[in-house]
Amino acid sequence: MRTLYQAILLNLCLFVSALGQTAGTPVVTTQPAFPTANAEVTLIFDLKQAKDARAKALLGKTDDVYLWSGAGRTETGNAFEFQPAGQTNFNAPFAPGKMTPLGNDRWQIKLVPRTYFGVAASIPIQRLGVLLKSGDGKAQTEDLSVRVYAGGLSLSRIEPTQKEFYVDPSQSLTVRYRTSQPTAMKLTVDGQIVATTGDQDSLRATIPTGTQPGVRRTVILSATTLVLPTSESVADTFYFSVKPLPTAAALPANVTDGINYTGSGRAVLVLYAPKKSFVHLLGEFNNWTIDPAYLMKRTPDGNRYWIELTNLKAGETPFQYLVDGTIGVADPYAEKILDRNNDKFIPATTYPSLIAFPEKAQGNTVSVLQPGQTPFVFQTTGFQRPATNTMVMYELLVRDFVQNRSYQTLTDSLAYLKRLGINTIELMPINEFSGNDSWGYNPTFYFAPDKAYGTKEALQRFIDAAHKQGIAVVLDMVLNQADYEFPYVKMYWAGDRPSADSPYFNQQATHPFSVFFDFNHESTDTKAFVDRVCKFWLQEYKVDGFRFDLSKGFTQKNSGNDVNAWGVYDASRVAIWKRIYDQIRLVDPTAYVILEHFADNREEKELADYGMLLWGNHNGDYRAATRTGQGNFEGISYQKRNFQRPNLIGYAESHDEERLVYDLRQNGSTAANYNVKTLSTALDRAKLAAAFLLLVPGPKMIWQFGELGYDLSINTCSDGTTVNDGCRTAAKPLRWDYYQDADRKKLFGVYQELIKLKTSSQTFATADFTADFTGAVKRLTLRGLLGTVYLIGNFDTKPQTVTMGFPSVGKWYHFFSGREIDITNATANQSVTLEPGAFHIYSTTRFTTPTAGLVPFAVVPSLVTANEPELDGQILISPNPADDAVVVDVTSSYRGAVEFSLRDAGGRNLRTVRSQKTSNGLRQPLDLQTLSPGIYLLRVQQGERQRVLKVLKR
Repeated sequence: MRTLYQAILLNLCLFVSALGQTAGTPVVTTQPAFPTANAEVTLIFDLKQAKDARAKALLGKTDDVYLWSGAGRTETGNAFEFQPAGQTNFNAPFAPGKMTPLGNDRWQIKLVPRTYFGVAASIPIQRLGVLLKSGDGKAQTEDLSVRVYAGGLSLSRIEPTQKEFYVDPSQSLTVRYRTSQPTAMKLTVDGQIVATTGDQDSLRATIPTGTQPGVRRTVILSATTLVLPTSESVADTFYFSVKPLPTAAALPANVTDGINYTGSGRAVLVLYAPKKSFVHLLGEFNNWTIDPAYLMKRTPDGNRYWIELTNLKAGETPFQYLVDGTIGVADPYAEKILDRNNDKFIPATTYPSLIAFPEKAQGNTVSVLQPGQTPFVFQTTGFQRPATNTMVMYELLVRDFVQNRSYQTLTDSLAYLKRLGINTIELMPINEFSGNDSWGYNPTFYFAPDKAYGTKEALQRFIDAAHKQGIAVVLDMVLNQADYEFPYVKMYWAGDRPSADSPYFNQQATHPFSVFFDFNHESTDTKAFVDRVCKFWLQEYKVDGFRFDLSKGFTQKNSGNDVNAWGVYDASRVAIWKRIYDQIRLVDPTAYVILEHFADNREEKELADYGMLLWGNHNGDYRAATRTGQGNFEGISYQKRNFQRPNLIGYAESHDEERLVYDLRQNGSTAANYNVKTLSTALDRAKLAAAFLLLVPGPKMIWQFGELGYDLSINTCSDGTTVNDGCRTAAKPLRWDYYQDADRKKLFGVYQELIKLKTSSQTFATADFTADFTGAVKRLTLRGLLGTVYLIGNFDTKPQTVTMGFPSVGKWYHFFSGREIDITNATANQSVTLEPGAFHIYSTTRFTTPTAGLVPFAVVPSLVTANEPELDGQILISPNPADDAVVVDVTSSYRGAVEFSLRDAGGRNLRTVRSQKTSNGLRQPLDLQTLSPGIYLLRVQQGERQRVLKVLKR
């Protein structure tokens, strides 16, 4: 998503021709043909010619299309140096830029450049940077450039559009020029005149190109006005060559596609480029110019181009391939990429000593040679990955988890995650993506970590440190799609989409929700590339597996825009995934293979039973249940889906869904004195949801800061404002301050204790369990070799009187209080009243009792607490009943902090008072004046001991 930050600061030098457009209809034209800064110009856009995939959403519109633009004082500098007043928010309509429809996806706007952009008369304007967008900024064209002329005699080359290019032998080359006024024109090739005109404003000629390969021809058009004595002259030069003939030679032994370091200062570069004619290597070693000495050899089958480099200097050397003389690309297998437009914004503290982008390079990306690198030595050996049924995964986005967005700070944050107790981290996409500010689902290079988060070594250190803490690291891998800068998109391009002969990509996605460009996973070349990507990260970075984004999109069965048809069982897709899984397991037998699939359950079951893990999205179900009490999340149980293995990663939140606590605070129900929207109640209900998520057998996932009740919407912008669907992928405010809030810290503590149970007790990984999640009161029974666990909770917003329904009689332990109770035949099924939002965990085996006060429901329902232990000493409330105030007298041997918490019958916290007890007795007054008549509950907390008493207000 484009942001204002990007729009203002990017050095926009993306000419139309740089996107591969040759002769034909351009995206933007002007009337007059030679616009000047001080006169009105009409900009005319043909959206059908736009190449950016995001422009598709503009097609067919009759309104809501806007110009986003800037002006620059030089032909090659920042085209957005000057911007119209008020153009500040890319995600909102800009009224002065509203376009007028011409029909057939053509739009126009009229403006005077100097007036529209507010440029002083003393400053020249030589270029406009323009694009069209929807009002909300979700759809847009690529960045385009319009030349502005100084007036007087001007010359424009219409055809060919490139400055330097290659042609086939014996081809006829059409040349067309236009001048701003009648002139005498002369066209020469290598100094020989081939065409002239008299007093005319255009020239069209045909040039024979010859047959001699590799010879550079110089074409010059000069134009002179015939009006004397103020005659003016202008000229234009371009170059062409007949395509060279590469030397045929087999690949050297033991080299693969990409960069192969073969010795000190030596490397063999190999580019897989079937159906291409020739490839030159460009770099500082030839001043980024075409040099016959760097024409790459071609293998006998015509599929690969290679060259051996010697005497490479130590350090880093940028380079790129020039394919067929026109397409500049970086190496698709490079481990480091430089970005013309975005590297300048990466702080040195994040990526020290980042070399500058070579200005003479083609396009916006180059790859980097790094001979003599010292391999990173991982210090943690013998790391044991968590068993699937004990996995608690923490999904995080580096950008939105740590303030400076760096791997180093993320490494420093491992102590927090270790304290929480999770045993697996899933990093949202971190390989090179477009821009620096992104979720990462717009990948451009698959072997290079994006520099916006730090260096390769910093990422390896993070993974090593996580393993040392006993935490696995899973990468979110995006192999359903790639963005335009991915070399195998650019190399096989047909105007506005991948070409029909692309070895890797479909011209049109076979499924809905396609973004960018869609891989063909039945292609032999795509299969080989996917296998190479997975093997690289498993071996080079020691990652523990992958979460594959949009895995349902790995299909060639075309469902168009029919979402239901897309999810139907697809045997070819199943075969694709089994093949990928088998190849990964050949490299690493225990690596996790996780799919974001959401297809027909028969298909998911087959993949899960084969060994893959499936994402289980129950965000809507948990939100509904905690918001109103009405929600059934029984699908969180892998057994309900008939999976043979516990291979369902269930979650209540992920990066794609609305936040649970935000939803509760915005939309929660209110019943009597119980208001779900209040923060304390919402946090308590988040605890309830966590218990019924984490304790269900099978792997589970937490989305970052869910353990602290993050309550900003998914549509919150980086400045804290909320725009519906407008800031979905925008950076989110960091709220580490939540950890200092006492109520949020208790939610963290509940997560901590539940995770500890999940990861340390065999009972929570049992295959013998019963889940009843259909009603307002939900139950979970776990039967393990070491005992039975029984969880009961009231998701309603009012008290519920229910039968406890203990699974068996005998001695049980209440988890949060540690109290022991005896269940007999007489008491096992007696009725009790559960407060709204209350939940209780009982076990036949005693677990370590958590810190007191984490939940407000520590009192076990009265009918099953006959053996309640008495506190040391006594607590008296007087008067009781009371009118305006009571005094609480606490007598005990305890010394330390005492917390008095007054709640209504629905469990809502009304006030909390804390005092320090320094002697046997403590007297604490409590004000009741603002309370309505009724019964209230007073919880008195002394260290790990607590007691709840009734207070009657008259």
